[in-house]
Amino acid sequence: MDKDLIVIGGGPGGYVAAIRAAQLGAKVCLIEKDKLGGTCLNRGCIPTKVLYRNAEILNTLGHINDFGISISDFSIDIEKIHCRKQCIIDQLVGGVAQLLKANSVEVIYGKAVFKDKNTVSITCEDGTNKEVSSNNIIVATGSIPAVPPIKGADLEGIYSSEEILNFESLPKSLIVIGGGVVGMELACIFNAMGTKVTVVEYMPNILGQIDSDITKRLAVSLKKKGIDINLSTKVTNIERSSDGYIVYGEGKKGELKVEAEKLLLSAGRTPSVNWLNLEGIGMDFDKKGIKVDSNYETNLKGIYAIGDVNGKIMLAHAASHQGMLAAEKIMGLKASDLTHIVPSCVFVFPEIASVGITEDEAKKEGIPYKTSKFMFGANGKALALGEGEGFVKVIARDDSIIGVHIMGPHASDLIHEGTLAITHNMKIDDIKNTIHAHPTLSEAFSEAVMGITGEAIHLVPIKR
Repeated sequence: MDKDLIVIGGGPGGYVAAIRAAQLGAKVCLIEKDKLGGTCLNRGCIPTKVLYRNAEILNTLGHINDFGISISDFSIDIEKIHCRKQCIIDQLVGGVAQLLKANSVEVIYGKAVFKDKNTVSITCEDGTNKEVSSNNIIVATGSIPAVPPIKGADLEGIYSSEEILNFESLPKSLIVIGGGVVGMELACIFNAMGTKVTVVEYMPNILGQIDSDITKRLAVSLKKKGIDINLSTKVTNIERSSDGYIVYGEGKKGELKVEAEKLLLSAGRTPSVNWLNLEGIGMDFDKKGIKVDSNYETNLKGIYAIGDVNGKIMLAHAASHQGMLAAEKIMGLKASDLTHIVPSCVFVFPEIASVGITEDEAKKEGIPYKTSKFMFGANGKALALGEGEGFVKVIARDDSIIGVHIMGPHASDLIHEGTLAITHNMKIDDIKNTIHAHPTLSEAFSEAVMGITGEAIHLVPIKR
């Protein structure tokens, strides 16, 4: 065989798997048909968060007088926004290339197709063809935006969640079909930049996987910011108008008709597998993704599938972790899979982060539990930041933490203390006996945890 390992796809799952295997002594080839970093670095996580930072600044400017600062005027330079975004992308993609080179991973740019279970045929960028063989192959081809079966969804000019990141001008109005993570993040970004945003969501709540205690409060908060949210609404038709698009739908309140200059379809993502010839080699997969076992190995021995392509957890950090585990398994190490404990972050205003079980899930599964909340409005650092909205919510079973849900400033940074607590089955006393610096946002987590047993100092006791 030519290589010890072939990795198809250079996103956050693929390049991490390639580097980890190389660190363990493997001769590795990574095949990428577009750009290193995959969707995450080039068309997803990173560019979205660059734009989110712009939105953060604009939201602060909206109440800058609260800080005793007066600004007479400001403007938005779209060309500079995109330039900064691309510079950050290029820096990170270049960093990935350097890491692969430093670890002696051979990178081939081209489209890979399975010839058989041990051989990959590659159509290279320059039009040439080559074959590479190995007893071990990791498929890490990610996902693509899903197109829902809605009449008119294929009309020209409709944005996907990737295309909208390169907007040429700020639309006066935008309809977002889909109230999931990507849809809500983009809705908040464009709302902050002055666009009138309308969200249409099929389910009863936005962000359906998040604790409903948070999503209900978020919906109220976003409506105050001017975002119209239509829940339990099925989109039936999309039409062009003289000024943009018209969306027709049916909901609890009857028929819906909304018109906007631009339209974003954000109805989730689907695994990218159609071009790999999986049927030809007998790999087991369906529309949800490639089927794998607990080691991320497919029904074909020696072939693994990680990240979005297996449909288990469509998050970049989950893909990276799966990549490390698969690489270590291939190289003979025994790895412990804790990927069921995965934090998720939603970059809206205020930020949301979650790990472990939700209260809704605890009720549904009949798990005995207690909850405690600490409001950021009682946290000195949050008030100093001018971001007192939101709370930390902790769910515990007996004296173990089983869920942490945060809505508030820097939630995406704070969630990892909760992730460590759940991953390592930490007890209430473990957090209580860990000194948290003052004044910091992390004190809110400590207080929420101690609230479970009624020991929180700055939390008004709740009669039980």
